[in-house]
Amino acid sequence: MSTPHVTVVRACLRGGAGGSPTAVILEGDKDTSPLDDDERRRIPVERGTSHAVYVRHAADATELRFFTADGELPACGHGTLAALALLVASHGESGPYRATLRAGGRAFAGRAERDGELIIAAFDPGPVDLREPTPEERTLVLAALGLTPEETGPDVRIAGVGRERLLVPVPSRAALTALRPDLARLKAACDRFGLLGAYVHSPPSPDGALAARMFAPSIGVPEDIANANSTACLAAHLADRGIRQITVDMGDALGTRATITAATGPDLRVELGGTARVMTVQDQQMPIDQEVGTYS
Repeated sequence: MSTPHVTVVRACLRGGAGGSPTAVILEGDKDTSPLDDDERRRIPVERGTSHAVYVRHAADATELRFFTADGELPACGHGTLAALALLVASHGESGPYRATLRAGGRAFAGRAERDGELIIAAFDPGPVDLREPTPEERTLVLAALGLTPEETGPDVRIAGVGRERLLVPVPSRAALTALRPDLARLKAACDRFGLLGAYVHSPPSPDGALAARMFAPSIGVPEDIANANSTACLAAHLADRGIRQITVDMGDALGTRATITAATGPDLRVELGGTARVMTVQDQQMPIDQEVGTYS
């Protein structure tokens, strides 16, 4: 019996480069030893990625499980896009690929298609729950981010897809770049309220372009190169202001460019999209911090 084969997929590329390296493991091979959850947590550490996604085919759906070094997550947007990319690469057909996926107790639709060496993928992240933060949530998280209420305005929201997180607006991309959060304080605040982290974003342009940074020390990710589910949360929030499509740049503060798209329909359902590349064997022999940036 052998250990599972790990493939690194760079999800949410920008202009065909960068992206969030994600370890993807196709499970269920009869010649492969099953992993326990401790082993699933170790793989992203060993491969130098922030997340790992475990893919298993069932009778009625393809099941996904997501892990960081700190444990399992109910959902992971860029992990879902990475899994779809590897499924297309393994499928061997050039036409569109469609699948019913299951994660976090729900089944949902995913699709992907080759575009030369790249793969364009999209999926339904599920309904987004939005609410006002409590005064204590707002005060403690903003303080940990180094922001004042005057710098963010009244438009801070708690949003959830699988797990709640704080959406925090700042006045410009320059203000976003300048952020230096106190990660220990942020982890304590997020742990206290059960939050995934803080997704800080610049104002959207008239065509929905903006930038964002996601800080999630509570799940072992000080800053995420790309966070698609938080982008879905923001898309649902901005739809109330008439902005139905957004294109979000992330990862620049880590030296790795990433971009995520989100479109909100009339029923307020969001479709998340991104471009991915399945890394070759030669690519995967190069340390991730040399190939696409670091997580520190």
